[in-house]
Amino acid sequence: MLSDSQGGAAVRLARNTIETYLRTGKMMDGSESHLPAVFNENRGVFVTLTKKGNLRGCIGHPYADSPLMGAITDSALSAALRDPRFPPVSIKEMSNITIEVTILTRPELIDVPPKDLPSSIRIGKHGLIVKSGHRQGLLLPQVAPENDFDEVEFLSHTCLKAGLPHDAWVMGAEVYCFEGQIFSEKEPGGEIFEKDLSKGSCSKD
Repeated sequence: MLSDSQGGAAVRLARNTIETYLRTGKMMDGSESHLPAVFNENRGVFVTLTKKGNLRGCIGHPYADSPLMGAITDSALSAALRDPRFPPVSIKEMSNITIEVTILTRPELIDVPPKDLPSSIRIGKHGLIVKSGHRQGLLLPQVAPENDFDEVEFLSHTCLKAGLPHDAWVMGAEVYCFEGQIFSEKEPGGEIFEKDLSKGSCSKD
């Protein structure tokens, strides 16, 4: 778990990475070496950009495949410039964009029969990954409560995110869950707070 100060540093790192690149065309020069040691640990992370309440970009590293600092900087630039759903963000937009960083736990396979999958998911606590063949889709823990999804809708939308039929989870697709520690700006460039999500394991209760 990151502390409030570490979470604040993560969000500021994401914003500074984007704004530095948009102004100069260059990555930061390593001046972030003062960051806490946790930023050298391998962590999964997603960076989400919203503009006036609407999604403006969201990309990340689902798995802990690189140090947190690099995962944040890569995800931040990707969310701003390489999310195929949106045009690249401009520097003028940044004063209207709110940044959110989600630190992920390791995804765990929900190893139950398909009929028991909905009862194994906790809305507001779990994010989901659905895999089938070479297709994979991920939705963060905050997506379900923000869109008022129930468990079946959450599963269905994660399947659609993977480019699969909405009922692929019924037909044998693998479903993984994970949790997220979410740090967000209250307003663009403003105070940073941790969103309150309940904690616990992903196993069926």
